[in-house]
Amino acid sequence: MVRLPLTEEDLERGQRLGALLRQARGQRPMLATALEAGISPETLRKIESGRVATPSFPTIAAIAQVLDLSLDTVWAQISQTDPPMGIPREGDPDGAMASVAGAHAYA
Repeated sequence: MVRLPLTEEDLERGQRLGALLRQARGQRPMLATALEAGISPETLRKIESGRVATPSFPTIAAIAQVLDLSLDTVWAQISQTDPPMGIPREGDPDGAMASVAGAHAYA
């Protein structure tokens, strides 16, 4: 199977995904996050930096689970064109959001 080249939209979405995951990880060590998600730290580094713009669904799902993010939240945040304003945490009864202001500055 031949894979089509990534579009500019795909690349931008990958940058937003990386910024979202990096911000959600916060001060948590990259190594611990990657190992808990069952991926290599280098894979997580590449996703967070946007070098892997379209990681596999199981990879995104595993990282999101470790960071306590719902997949709905991840999709909503990376699909918008404006920088994300906050990350709703899964199971947060108050609807509190972790700030990701400025996440686009790292993309």
